[in-house]
Amino acid sequence: MEPVEINAGAWYLLPLRIDEWASDTCYAWSVCEPTTGTPVAEVMFDPRSGSVTSNPHPGHTDAAAAAAESVRRFVSAATTPTHWPTSDP
Repeated sequence: MEPVEINAGAWYLLPLRIDEWASDTCYAWSVCEPTTGTPVAEVMFDPRSGSVTSNPHPGHTDAAAAAAESVRRFVSAATTPTHWPTSDP
C-alpha cells in the first residue's frame, strides 16, 4: 500500500517509517496538530494481525483515540472491495 495522509478532523495523520509501508509490515502515522504540525501521538496498523495500536504523548490520549478510530475506518475502506452497480441495457 502507498503511504497516505489522513485528515482526522481535529488531527492530521502523516505517514511514518515509509520502508515498513513498502514491505507491508506496518503502517504508521504521526498524529499532528493541524495548524502547527506538532506531533502528539503515533498510530500503527499491523496488516498481518489487523490490530491498530496507538502511543499518545502525555496529555494527548484524546488525539490518539480519535486517530486510531480514523485509521480503523481508513483500513476498513481500503480493504473492502467496492462493487459498482451495473446497469442492464
